[in-house]
Amino acid sequence: MRERLRYFKAIAVLCALLIASGAEAQTHYEGNIFFGAKAGVSMSRVFFNPSVKQGFPVGATAGLMFRYIEENHFGIIAELNFEQRGWKENFEDTKFSYRRTLNYIQVPVLAHIYFGSPRGHFFVNAGPEIGFQAGENTSANFDPERIADIPGFPLKDRQIAQLTLPCDTRIDYGISGGLGGEFFLNGKSSVCLEARFYYGLGNVMKCGRTEAFSSANSMGLMITAGYWFRAK
Repeated sequence: MRERLRYFKAIAVLCALLIASGAEAQTHYEGNIFFGAKAGVSMSRVFFNPSVKQGFPVGATAGLMFRYIEENHFGIIAELNFEQRGWKENFEDTKFSYRRTLNYIQVPVLAHIYFGSPRGHFFVNAGPEIGFQAGENTSANFDPERIADIPGFPLKDRQIAQLTLPCDTRIDYGISGGLGGEFFLNGKSSVCLEARFYYGLGNVMKCGRTEAFSSANSMGLMITAGYWFRAK
């Protein structure tokens, strides 16, 4: 856990240095400020150790965006997002189903690097992210507390502790990176499409040597469409 925290801090410091160096590189460039909003879908899972058989549940994501362009080809983005993450158990060819949904309020701060023409840009976003869990819910067609009494439940080579353990870690932190394109409608507004990957460095539930799992890291892939408006 300490190693992951040191890694997260190192990435955050690196991003801050990149932003600071970019801001000093071209002081003659007139900065631009943008506000925006986006929405899309999220596909997620949790990397348990020992591993758990999973699928990729689809959830919703939406948020507000702020962007400051200090110089040509470089800027910084800050967002306030809602995202549904979690995992979906894979019971293969049986009738059973189980899904745990974790709702997060996310605050990513990303370095924004872009290239292109006045009509459109290709961009890369990368940086640290912190998330605050706003609630969780479970959807299942069986009672996870009484698995031993369920006829035909596939227990062979299967972890079951995660079915009843609470995901009570309220703060998640990790690294986000995305690729996308931005298309300008006029001098003031644009639309964008982005695919972004998130990997959590913290655990979504209590983990350790004496616990059922040694780690439980969240992962998400977000596909979003957004709208930007230039305020300055």
